[in-house]
Order: sequence, then structure tokens, then C-alpha cells
Amino acid sequence: MSIRLMTRDALLSAFAGESMAHMRYLIFADVAEREKFSNVARLFKAVAYAEFVHARNHYNNLRDYREDFKVAAGTPAGPGNTSKNLELGIMGEEYEVNEMYPVYMEIAKFQGIKGAEQSFRYAYEAEKIHAQLYREAKSYVDQGKDWPLKGKVWICPVCGHTYVGDEPPEKCPICGVPRDRYVGF
Repeated sequence: MSIRLMTRDALLSAFAGESMAHMRYLIFADVAEREKFSNVARLFKAVAYAEFVHARNHYNNLRDYREDFKVAAGTPAGPGNTSKNLELGIMGEEYEVNEMYPVYMEIAKFQGIKGAEQSFRYAYEAEKIHAQLYREAKSYVDQGKDWPLKGKVWICPVCGHTYVGDEPPEKCPICGVPRDRYVGF
């Protein structure tokens, strides 16, 4: 039982972190709109949806629990202008990619909790894309320009895969969902 608790704690922390990221990015989208970075605002809204998908996946893996838990989850805080908010987004995404999800995937794998391992892997793969998109958008914002979005930001509703373009991929490269299920922003 105590070994399984490690995966539960990882799921709870990941759920809390993704939930906070979801709300943080919606707040950042409002700031970007006010600062006339409408494409960056769309990016924040799209990634907020992807973070919702991750939070939902983690939460669904907690269905066997019926207890009240306290959760400690870190978040880069201190909102500011769009440039600073993109930096906070990069920090959060890179933490998840470089530290959090690799460890959580190993815990779930070690404990044989396949649903949690899959949920962590889905988020891990999407977060790599988010960090890159935020870096790209920040390079424009720091020059006083909006991110030159070509097409839409597409989000897979199953795993949070994020794609920028006129049409999403034929199939999600992470989970295999068909194109017509993607949500466009």
C-alpha cells in the first residue's frame, strides 16, 4: 500500500500544478489582450486548455480515492506584463519537462500504475511543445511585436498535444486521436 501512495501523491501534485497553470494562463491571456498581443493571448488560452486536459487526466487517475488531501505543488508566481508572464510560463513548463514529469513517470512505472504513467507521459510530451512556443512568443514580445501566429493553435482533447498551423495533424502524434477531435484557438 505505501508504494502506491507515491504514485497517488505524484498524481495529486500534478493535478494541483496543472490546475494552477490552467488558471495562471487564463490570467496571462487577459494581460496579453490588454497589451494588444492578441496572438499571444490565444496561445495562453490554448495552452490553458491543454493544462486543463492534463489536470483532468491526472484527476481521473485518482478515482479510487475518497479522502481529503493537502497538496503541495510549486508554481512560478509574480504576474506582470506579457514578457514576464511568458517567462513564468517557460519556467513552469521547463520544470515539468526537466524535473517533475520524468520523476513522476518513473514512480508510476516502478509501481506498475499504467494509467498514471500514461497521464504523466501525455503531459510531459505536450509541455515540451509549450515551453518552445512560449520561448518563440517571448522573442517577439520582447521586441514589442505580437507573435506572428499562422493558422490556429490546436489542442488534442485527450493528451494536450499542441500544434500550430492551418490544420492539426492527421492523427495526434502522442495519443493517436484523429484530426477532427482537435480543438482550435
